[in-house]
Parts: sequence; structure tokens; C-alpha cells
Amino acid sequence: MAVTLADVAARARVSAATVSRVLSGNYPVAESTRARVLRAVDELEYVVNGPASALAAATSDLVGVLVNDIADPFFGIIAGAVQSEMGSAMGAESGRHGEKLAVICNTGGSPERELNYLTLLQRQRAAAVVLTGGAVEHPDHMAAVAAKASRLASSGTRVVLCGRPPIEDAVTLTFDNRGGARRLTEHLLALGHRRIGYVAGPAERTTTRDRLEGHRAAMSAAGLDEGTQQLTVHGLYDRSSGYDATLELLRRDQGLTAIVAANDTIALGVCAALRDQGLRIPDDVSVAGFDDLPFSADAVPALTTVRLPLHEAGARAGRLALGREPQPPGGVAMVRSELMARASTAPPRAAK
Repeated sequence: MAVTLADVAARARVSAATVSRVLSGNYPVAESTRARVLRAVDELEYVVNGPASALAAATSDLVGVLVNDIADPFFGIIAGAVQSEMGSAMGAESGRHGEKLAVICNTGGSPERELNYLTLLQRQRAAAVVLTGGAVEHPDHMAAVAAKASRLASSGTRVVLCGRPPIEDAVTLTFDNRGGARRLTEHLLALGHRRIGYVAGPAERTTTRDRLEGHRAAMSAAGLDEGTQQLTVHGLYDRSSGYDATLELLRRDQGLTAIVAANDTIALGVCAALRDQGLRIPDDVSVAGFDDLPFSADAVPALTTVRLPLHEAGARAGRLALGREPQPPGGVAMVRSELMARASTAPPRAAK
């Protein structure tokens, strides 16, 4: 039997009119009430605008692209590439039926907002959903995302992950974060560095874990396990976190000769802090980043980093979302990374 508006109202302990107001979005409703209604909609798998049997197989021309922060160039590049594929679909297919509307959903890093967007996109019968960037490593949240992906897929929505760990019922493009980070630290070790600080992202993100594991694997292989944890500082993926973390690393070890940042934006903050402390890059301290964002090569000095082909990955995710490219074997493909050695890294002194 199809779930009705009254069923949702009973589960949420509100009136049917309140449920209607929440779903239409054109009437002010208390946030706690709205959250309760959306939770009931999700739990009951209520389908808006008609019987579930009639709509289960139907999808709209909407494609949802979930990003952590659209102001971050990492996410902006991926989202822009996905959106370009949506626009080019009209030319690739006959008539207007090939055209899709890509809607960028900015989660702000909030697990709750990510789940809410997935619920809204299911209610809108989105043709596809693309989730970008690292996932939050919390068992409950990861299980909830997997459950929503399964519901989306069962209703005909293609689910594509770009830069996230694989889950069932989704096609996944994984990034070589661990391997890239290891090669980056190996580059510094080869230059003669032994006292290397690391500025990591938020501890609960999968991207943070993978890049930190790659760094530590290189340090361990060089017999430099001791002190590695002490010389790791976590923060956000932004410039100010890089600045503050650098001051903390210098406080812990004034003899640091290199600092690795978990992304290029953090690396900008690292460079600013070093300059403010009167230290020269790379003469006194080498700096390295990750992602090879557009500003990296133009930084002064040019930033050594690991290149992820973000635009190409986003475009491929868009094609997979549209069904215009065959799925990779097993539904998972690795996006390779490449070391970009530039002027921000060189040994401050010869290795002994």
C-alpha cells in the first residue's frame, strides 16, 4: 500500500497541513518540526506528487551535485566540469530530452545537510546524483548515505561518487590520495629532509585519513616513525588553518626543514606563516601541497604539489551520471595522481 501524507503526519506527530507546508517550502515552519517531517518522509519512503507505483520508475531532468564548499576551488572545478557535461548533453542526444539541469548543493561539510539534500533529490526524482569530495568517517552517517544511495538507485536515479570511498549501488571514481601523498613525502626525503611537519585536514574526513596515511607510510619506510604523530596538526582545509598549524609546528620543533600541507589552500597559509616568521622558502623550510589547484604554479615560489585531474574527473562523473560512458569494471575506477615538483621544495642543507 502506498504511503500517504496522513501516514507521514502521524509518524512526525504533526498535522497533514504542516507536512504539506514543509514539502512545498512556501510557508515558514519551525526548524525542529521541519526536521521531524523530513525524517518521517525518509523513514516511510514517501513519494511526493502521486502514487509511488506511478512515479517509481520516472525521473526528472534534474541532476544534483553535492559539494562541501563551492567557494573551494577543489569543489568548484569538479562541479563546473559536471555541469558542463549536463549542458553538452543536449548536443550529444536528440532533441531537448538530452538536456539536464545541474543543481549544486552546498553542504558546508554538514553530514545532516548532506542527508537532507539526498532526501530532497529523491523526492524530486533526480535523474542522477553526484557526490564529491571526502566522506565523513562515522559509521552511522556512512550507513545512512549507503541506504539513501540504494533508495535512489532503486527508483532509477544514477548515483556517482567522485573522490569518495565506494559504496553499493553507486559508480565510484576514487582519488589516489594515499599514493600521491606517499610520493610527495618520498620526494622530500630524497631531497634530504628528515624533520618534516604535516598539516592535515579534519580528522573525520576520508580524504584526510588517506593523505595522512600516505605521508606516514613514506616516513615509516625511511625509518622515521618516531615523532611523526607529534609533528602532525589537524585543521580545516583552509588558509587560516595552514597559518595557525605552522606556528604550532614551529613551536613543537624549531628545526623543521619541510612542511607538507594536506591541500594547496592550506599550503598558502603555511607559506604566509613562514614568511611572517622571517623564514625563507625553500632555503629555510620547504613547503608542499596537494591537488595542484590553478594558483599553485603561480604562487611565489611555485608550489610543489600532487596533481589530481579534477576537471577530467568531474567531466567523467558527469558522463557516468548521464549514462553516456560505460561503467568501469566493478563500478570503481581510480583517478591517478602525479607529483609536480616545483620551486617551493629543495633541501635547506645537504643530507648527511
